[in-house]
Amino acid sequence: MNTKRGSIGGCVLCILIFSAYSLGQNLTAAQNAKDDHLQYASSNFTSISASYGYISEEHTVTTEDGYILTMFRIPKGKRCLGSVRQPPVLLMHGFLLNSDSWTDAGPTASLAYLLPDACYDLWLGNVRGTDYGRRHERLDPDTDSEFWNFTSNEMGKYDIPSFIDYILNRTSSTELIYVGYSQGARILLIMCSETVYCNKIKLFISLAPAVRLRYTRSLPFRLLVNFYELILPLLTNPNELEVLPKGGLIQSLAAYFCRDYIAAATICKLALNLIDSYDPLSVLTQTARVLFGHTPAGSSARNVAFYSQSFAQTFNKYDYGADKNLEIYGSVEPPQYALNRTTIPVVLIYGKNDYLVDTKDVMWLSTQLPNVLETYQVRRPTWNHLDYTYSQFTPLQIFPKINKYFLKYTDKVLSSNG
Repeated sequence: MNTKRGSIGGCVLCILIFSAYSLGQNLTAAQNAKDDHLQYASSNFTSISASYGYISEEHTVTTEDGYILTMFRIPKGKRCLGSVRQPPVLLMHGFLLNSDSWTDAGPTASLAYLLPDACYDLWLGNVRGTDYGRRHERLDPDTDSEFWNFTSNEMGKYDIPSFIDYILNRTSSTELIYVGYSQGARILLIMCSETVYCNKIKLFISLAPAVRLRYTRSLPFRLLVNFYELILPLLTNPNELEVLPKGGLIQSLAAYFCRDYIAAATICKLALNLIDSYDPLSVLTQTARVLFGHTPAGSSARNVAFYSQSFAQTFNKYDYGADKNLEIYGSVEPPQYALNRTTIPVVLIYGKNDYLVDTKDVMWLSTQLPNVLETYQVRRPTWNHLDYTYSQFTPLQIFPKINKYFLKYTDKVLSSNG
């Protein structure tokens, strides 16, 4: 059974079928060829940022357990006319995304450009299982099932500490600022629970933290994660254990269909609204044309199934079943993550119309953390989960709040180190 390629759910297949119909309304090939932005969908972060005039760097980081991950850096934005501020900033992507997602809204609306332009030394990580995290010192992701035996627990325990060590060593800093979106926020809290690296974080900006997800309203998300929770014991081969990879059937078809302007403006935007909620005018059609070029970016079946377990009342470690839990944890039930170990200053930012991370779950999280500076609801009433990466309104809706705290927790220096 090849679940990676074909068994994602009727909802996605219907979207692709209707997309095929929309091709009949395509723009001409000449019109599409004139759109220079289409080439960015198949490029990597370095070439994407370079096309907009930003100088970026590519770095390779190896985790303690052997995963080889790619991280990118924009040390200074092209609109930064003053001194670069320190400490450096680490920006982490969400579930099934990669660092390229931070570029999709373009230079006027993406955090990948807004932050360097505001004179911050920006680093963008990629977790294991994405197309930028598909290498290992001894395991082959195409032949070794062991490669895919991870969840967001390992991302927090190994990936983020490795990024932190690398950045601090490269910049000669003693701490950094962390911005985590969705899964990116989840794994920082796991890191603080399971390691001593929390004291290396000066400030934590949490965007729609996907921690406890008890009140998730996204039906496609619930169907996806519950499906993998159900069939996980049946999956054995690497091509079954890798879920929604970049270059897989779903991503390739979506990238092809959504290149068309009319399809992107209708069916592809509809797909986004089905996953999350409707936010009119927030995601530009051009952004929809580009984002499917590298989204979804892949993960493991076990990680997807772990999200199904997040519908509980508390934020617990992975549930392997009573016998294995007893072997691993020393208890029949999986223990809770120690959220109270996240003693660093935290700013929680959430949207009222977010169907994946509900307001009630964010409010619950705010009561579990000992040092919450602010719990901020985005003013736009229709702001949803996908808007953090794709909205044209980012400069007005969330960047001012982020920059307010960045200015408080950073200092000017003569130049960017490293």
